[in-house]
Amino acid sequence: MIDIKIFHVTMLFTNCYLLTDIDTDNMAVVDPGAKSEKLISAINSAKGELKYVILTHGHYDHIGYAKKLADLYGAKIVCGSKSSDFFNDNILNHSAFHDDFDDIKPFFGDIILSDGDTFNLGNTEITYISTPGHTIDSGCYIFDNNIIAGDTLFCESYGRTDLPTGNDMDMINSIKRLKNLEGDYNVLPGHGNLSTLDHERKYNPLMRRL
Repeated sequence: MIDIKIFHVTMLFTNCYLLTDIDTDNMAVVDPGAKSEKLISAINSAKGELKYVILTHGHYDHIGYAKKLADLYGAKIVCGSKSSDFFNDNILNHSAFHDDFDDIKPFFGDIILSDGDTFNLGNTEITYISTPGHTIDSGCYIFDNNIIAGDTLFCESYGRTDLPTGNDMDMINSIKRLKNLEGDYNVLPGHGNLSTLDHERKYNPLMRRL
């Protein structure tokens, strides 16, 4: 079982999640788009060790502080198999288009996941599923009764598909895949309010049509 805390980072108010396995106190941070003193304070005051920096996709507002945070704590960067190009191209990750954001120095993931792969945070198994559409490298992480959805699924909405590597048909297929998961889940998106999968099945305009 994992405890979840939320920190809002970047000018886009990216949802950055601090995950703590309650059995072992091992921690992971998801999508640290920018430095957060509150997040660092929470990590420093915790009992356990930061094991992973987990990334849902390669846009600047989700990866901007990933390498620095991983280096600070000796954590491993976890990402999908198609994210490397984003980590090494400031045009693709869009940091080059934002004057208020420092260019991201090239880096690479340490644990590279393909669709359906699993890994453990402490005693909790986390499953990665590939959900392209917002970007070709977009993915979700499923554990306990939670889905960390990145910019694939939002509360009553979904990620834009008009940026490089975005694709409407991929998004449709990814949203359909999430809809067809058995049971209900808490949905933890990359931006905005939290939701549940049952709520999205009823009120998400794209999910309702599928």
